[in-house]
Amino acid sequence: MQTFLLIYRYLIVFVLVFISCNQAAKKELPIYNPADVNPKLVAKSVRHINSNHKVADFKLQNQNGTTVTQKDYENKVYVVDFFFTRCTSICPIMTTNMAKIQDEFMSSDTFMLLSISVTPEFDTVEILKAYADKKGVQDAKWNVTTGVKKHIYELARKSYFAVSEQGDGGLQDFIHTPNFILVDSEKQIRGIYDGTDKGAVSQVITDIKILLNKRNP
Repeated sequence: MQTFLLIYRYLIVFVLVFISCNQAAKKELPIYNPADVNPKLVAKSVRHINSNHKVADFKLQNQNGTTVTQKDYENKVYVVDFFFTRCTSICPIMTTNMAKIQDEFMSSDTFMLLSISVTPEFDTVEILKAYADKKGVQDAKWNVTTGVKKHIYELARKSYFAVSEQGDGGLQDFIHTPNFILVDSEKQIRGIYDGTDKGAVSQVITDIKILLNKRNP
């Protein structure tokens, strides 16, 4: 009798897990266009766009001195954050949480991470390499990058909707944001999350799985 009850309980658990996974696979995530997002997060020049927004092409340099472009993320689901190595407030928390996401999807060849420095004048390749090694960054999974400041700030404001401050990417311009941005394999934004919040990080992990399940049903 006890054996029967044990088998019955395992069967119930299996069915519940199956139903939960099936429901997650069917869930649809929103697609974010500039007009759908808090206007403070979007550059004024693109706020009116309400359809077909895709992340712009980019050209950055990673922790190994390798040029990174949109081509490296082609057909990938990925999470982006904006940070700087000298930050002692939110950035260490964000990087720790990006590492958690990395660990969760280490075996997936269709998921990656992208961190972009907002102080490229300080964050050289050498500094990024030391930072990446210290934080457990896996080169094949996660690019920690620097580049031209104006290009980076345009990406933050016009492509990824990451920051609330407006600016021109000039010498005095500075952005500081906790946001994680989830991008699908079609270069569309599917979620914006607080990268310092444990609950939000759990949610982005769940949402990544939804996108990956749709790619690999």
